[in-house]
Amino acid sequence: MSEHHVNPDGQDPPHALKRGLSQRHIQLSAIGTGLFMGSGKTINLAGPSIVFVYMIIGAFIYLAMRAMGELLLSNLRYKSFMDMAEDIIGPWAGFFVGWTYWFCWVVTGTADVIAIASYFHFWFPAISVWVPSILVVLLIMGLNLVSVNLFGEMEFWFASIKVMAILVIIAVGVYMVLTGFTSSVSGHTASVANLWAYGGWFPKGALGFFAGFQIALFAFVGIELIGTTAAEAKDPETSLPKAINTIPYRIVFFYVFALLAIMCITPWSDIDSQSSPFVNTFVAVGVPAAASIINFVVLTSAASSANSGIYSTSRMLYGLG
Repeated sequence: MSEHHVNPDGQDPPHALKRGLSQRHIQLSAIGTGLFMGSGKTINLAGPSIVFVYMIIGAFIYLAMRAMGELLLSNLRYKSFMDMAEDIIGPWAGFFVGWTYWFCWVVTGTADVIAIASYFHFWFPAISVWVPSILVVLLIMGLNLVSVNLFGEMEFWFASIKVMAILVIIAVGVYMVLTGFTSSVSGHTASVANLWAYGGWFPKGALGFFAGFQIALFAFVGIELIGTTAAEAKDPETSLPKAINTIPYRIVFFYVFALLAIMCITPWSDIDSQSSPFVNTFVAVGVPAAASIINFVVLTSAASSANSGIYSTSRMLYGLG
């Protein structure tokens, strides 16, 4: 690695990053905001075959993360995958990866803040969108400046809310299928047969199947954060392999099972592409506060993404500096 990243005596400088992230702080980054908002569109494009899309993307991401993990652990002086690229390929690669990733998260973070403001506007339409936008930025940035542990805690609890919402959807789906529940709202009867009874697994053909990849991929944004926490993980030799090796299980459980549950409750052809299928599922169950519940879940999901954006961009700038 180039000289400015490693001290000659092998010791970290006083301003070095501190290892304050535990296993639970980095293990849930595989669940992106796009699962809640974009899955309706992907289901509409590909039908039930969307579950195969998520599985294929997940398999490739897992292989990439395994490779990244091996390289990061080969030299614990690597602060992130930017340092890895600089050391192995050259300074130009580190420069390109660092600034490209920084710019990507600046744009994504801005979009997240705008989304958070719109979600607040759902409950408080009289308040200007500038108020929640500024407050969220100041809050998240302030907490990130205090310590990396606060970033980890925020990320853990934000992710826990997403996990709880997915677990509820799966549990509701299993219950409705086993009891043959018929929704008084949509009139549909929950059944596993709903997965193939409306045109089969590939109702939109190969074109629809491949069209689902672009939007589905966005649901995985943030999983690469495992590669930016390498310098601040308390026990990277243990925590990074655990976080990476559990990615396939989390993808199958949180993405595939959740989408299967949704399409068992409501046939894919009746899922609105412009709204969250999670909202539609709660509505089908007869929960009157479905919109507010999912609005809260998606708001915390966007806040999680913005939190990750501030963290990752600051670490990239640290490495570039």
